[in-house]
Amino acid sequence: MTERRQSLRFDKVFTVYLSTPDGMTRGVARNISSLGLFVETREALPLGGRLRVTFSGDDGTEMTALCEVRYQVALNYSGDEGQAGTRGAGLRIVAYETKEDHPLLLVDRERVLH
Repeated sequence: MTERRQSLRFDKVFTVYLSTPDGMTRGVARNISSLGLFVETREALPLGGRLRVTFSGDDGTEMTALCEVRYQVALNYSGDEGQAGTRGAGLRIVAYETKEDHPLLLVDRERVLH
């Protein structure tokens, strides 16, 4: 199978905070690149919806990305209808927020990971 991804991936699992028009929730981020990431969630996120994803470091630093929901995944490994499986969404990073809370649009995404 050929790998279609052309950008570098950071494959580490950690907690992120998702801010949507309906409120804030937590998710588990994985498979992050300069273009997007996958986030496991409890609730489904609307396709095409916009949200803020905040990454928090152990040292208290934070970074927030403005994202768009590109696809959803809902898997049930056990086969039991009552059992909740993995649910998540593929997010495209649209912009990053600065400390002044003004979105910084990503014009040249290839330069993000140096």
